[in-house]
Amino acid sequence: MYNPALQHKLHELVKSHKIKDAKFVERFTANIDDIQSHFNAIYGNHPHAANLFQSLLNSICQAYVDRSDDLKKRDAQKEKKGQWFLSQDLVGMSLYVDRFAGQINDLPSKLPYLQKLGVNFLHLMPLFKSPEGESDGGYAVEDFRVVEDRLGTIEDLRKFQSALQKEDMYLMIDIVLNHTSHHHEWAKLAKSGIKEYQEYFYMYDDRRIPDQMEETMPEIFPESSPGSFTYEEKLDKWVMTVFHHYQWDLNYTNPKVFIEMLGNVFFYANLGVDVVRIDAPAFIWKQVGTSCQNLPEAHQLLQLIKMCTEVATPGMAILGEAIVAPAQIMEYFGTGRYATHECDFAYNATQMAVQWDALATGDVRIMQNAQHELLRKPLGATWLTYTRCHDDIGLGYDDYMIEQAGFTPYDHRSYIKNYYSGAQPGSPAKGALFAVNPKTQDARLSGSLASLCGLESAIEKNDKAAIQTSIDKIILMQAMSMFVGGVPMLFYGDEAGYTNDYSYLNDSGKSYDNRWMHRPIIDWDRNKSVGKKGTTENQVYSALQQLIKLRRSLPIVADLKNIQWLENHNNSIAGFVRYIGEEKITCLFNFSSAPQEITWFIMDSNGQRPAQVKDLWSGETLNVGMDHDHLRLEPYQFRILR
Repeated sequence: MYNPALQHKLHELVKSHKIKDAKFVERFTANIDDIQSHFNAIYGNHPHAANLFQSLLNSICQAYVDRSDDLKKRDAQKEKKGQWFLSQDLVGMSLYVDRFAGQINDLPSKLPYLQKLGVNFLHLMPLFKSPEGESDGGYAVEDFRVVEDRLGTIEDLRKFQSALQKEDMYLMIDIVLNHTSHHHEWAKLAKSGIKEYQEYFYMYDDRRIPDQMEETMPEIFPESSPGSFTYEEKLDKWVMTVFHHYQWDLNYTNPKVFIEMLGNVFFYANLGVDVVRIDAPAFIWKQVGTSCQNLPEAHQLLQLIKMCTEVATPGMAILGEAIVAPAQIMEYFGTGRYATHECDFAYNATQMAVQWDALATGDVRIMQNAQHELLRKPLGATWLTYTRCHDDIGLGYDDYMIEQAGFTPYDHRSYIKNYYSGAQPGSPAKGALFAVNPKTQDARLSGSLASLCGLESAIEKNDKAAIQTSIDKIILMQAMSMFVGGVPMLFYGDEAGYTNDYSYLNDSGKSYDNRWMHRPIIDWDRNKSVGKKGTTENQVYSALQQLIKLRRSLPIVADLKNIQWLENHNNSIAGFVRYIGEEKITCLFNFSSAPQEITWFIMDSNGQRPAQVKDLWSGETLNVGMDHDHLRLEPYQFRILR
């Protein structure tokens, strides 16, 4: 609804900041009513709401003023492309700067390696200052605007972003909205007794409210950090610490916290970040009597962030790292009139998990049962698809999906956990259980892509056939991520077939967290083998090169909500069609250790079967039904058919 007083305030703001850009004014005019509506819905009852809303509007204008001319030009270029992040041209890699290259200044020398592979989108894992031994891999942030000394400086990051931009590459970094390190300046001021900063966190004088909240809050790290509150002796108070005892949860019922953290989002945007990855957005709003996850106010806050960035820094997209149930993850794209106006990206954690399920069982029915939820993703938003990341692998698909496949959920999940942790007889996988809950026996999984696919155990046995099988599994898993829809994100080391790195056991700051086994230190002498034919490194790297090249050549795999999963009578073969108009490709993946067949009727179009199809992956031309009524797929083989 048009609000004359609000529009007058907007024009006064624009005038006071000496902004003359008509496009900015147009964006601000289009969004200001919703910005006020969302702010008032959350903070309208705050005694200083009016002044704080004015501060919010000022921060939006200042962020635009601070944005460089180069970044404004890049914003305009992205606007011309439309939703640039839907393109099939994007292929990413997630990496730790120190473990991949050393320092930020060492990264430019590694760009040729990445470009040769086909990667043009880098996710740099947490960069900002965090305490040694209490960093949670960089997610316990001590200062949101100071790069960790061992990695470099803010100026180094700016220079690297410029280098990426010259190569037409994209950058993503993390912001941890839910919590800070207890060494953050706000936490230090809170510890010193300053009430204003104690209100930046959730603090309680006794256990009454913490006990009430813990009745309904699941434990995140039950082994290493049980419970959700930590006693702070200096203050004689209980502080909310949902993740680790050294990570203090921020209190977003306080609008000052929101405005401060939005300022950090703007700071990252004006570094030139193309995508900001919001860590753990599901947790940012807390309420007694709930799980303190996925609450409506969390979505309102994310939508408010999106509106503000759309005005001030429109070229930056937002990824919400919401690793939640399939039905709930859709809400992070926005709902109703705010669909596609919350997070532009979300991790397709469900698809990742059901791929691992299918690889362990040779049965794709659970994967197929998940698709009706995943296909609800709105047009205009996209997935980040992956086979693994820095984090553990959770079996985050619903029990009914397992039951519909004819399995018992508890027994089935136990089988998957045993298979990948090496407890299942005959399993070639070498991983480990992570965050085992002693009460429920719930657990997640750690392990590199290669080790979980059997490469580590095959190399130990010097079994050439098993080595080849494990490589086939690796390529199968990556191929599905390339073509299933969204932006594929590789995890560093996987492109060269790195197996588990057990050196973390010798580091007291990491030894308690077995996720470090799949966060390797790159040996660049070893990585030279990616160019040496016959090596495992070369087989994996060159296959990924070909997959990326094929993906880029197919506009049909841009994420235009153009995927249709196939129903077939072979429970080991997953298949889907990607289409634009009359053009289509059919993607088939055999998750079985045995050869499988599928009827050629899968290729029928409008009641007609083509005489020939081309497998775009192998280059073969196949005669349909000439010799056989069925198409054969070898163990762990996939085909991309046109």
